[in-house]
Amino acid sequence: MRLYTALVDDAGLFPPTSLHMDEALARNRRDLERGSPVLTHRFLCPASRLDRLRAMDYRPRRIGLIIDTSELPDFADLPVDYVEIRLPADTSVSELVARLRLPDGVRLFAEVLPRKMSADVPPEAALKVRCGGTTADAFPAVEQLAQFIRSCVENDIAFKATAGLHHAVRHFDPSLGVDRHGFLNLLLAVCEAVEGRDPVPVLRSTDVGNLVRLAGTVREETAERARHLLVSYGSCSTSRPLEDLRALGLIEEEDM
Repeated sequence: MRLYTALVDDAGLFPPTSLHMDEALARNRRDLERGSPVLTHRFLCPASRLDRLRAMDYRPRRIGLIIDTSELPDFADLPVDYVEIRLPADTSVSELVARLRLPDGVRLFAEVLPRKMSADVPPEAALKVRCGGTTADAFPAVEQLAQFIRSCVENDIAFKATAGLHHAVRHFDPSLGVDRHGFLNLLLAVCEAVEGRDPVPVLRSTDVGNLVRLAGTVREETAERARHLLVSYGSCSTSRPLEDLRALGLIEEEDM
């Protein structure tokens, strides 16, 4: 189903996996050869590590550039199609677009806090929302994430998600003392909002059976709109999302 196609970006360089560049690129190459339709095979790379990437023999098919430097680096020699950057304080997304002046074909994702949503997003840009991190306070409340989703649906703003979405279904993480958002919860919450329903109950649900049943009722046109809005999410593991979806019976064995 369209709901799971090209869903997962490769964030192997990032915690908690934190692979070395050679390991991350080798995994990206293996994933590309296996060809799961759930993976985008987009390699997320910090700007500060581009020189290391350039020194390697293998180049990913596409690259999402994460800006962690004070200046936007030159990337004309690389297959960059996404640039992701935190939206500076007191700056609109439109102002950021004008400031960066990205090449044609490169899409900007401006990272914002869920509680600071803005409808000022030009068509060539999108938003990015952080769903977790290494500390409990990095995980947005269900209500905040739901409001972000509703605003994106109402204003037809595309977005991607990052961090914290380690498993399909919401679950408690005893190491951090926090409930982790599930990527299936997030997907279905967008579908709920597209259908005009409140996304909060689905975001909060830990009822695996009910979530699987709900996933089975998503109409194709709803899935299409939901995935127009939720572009992808970054995962440090590219195998775990596939394992979860297969275990839940949501993708076939050959999709692995």
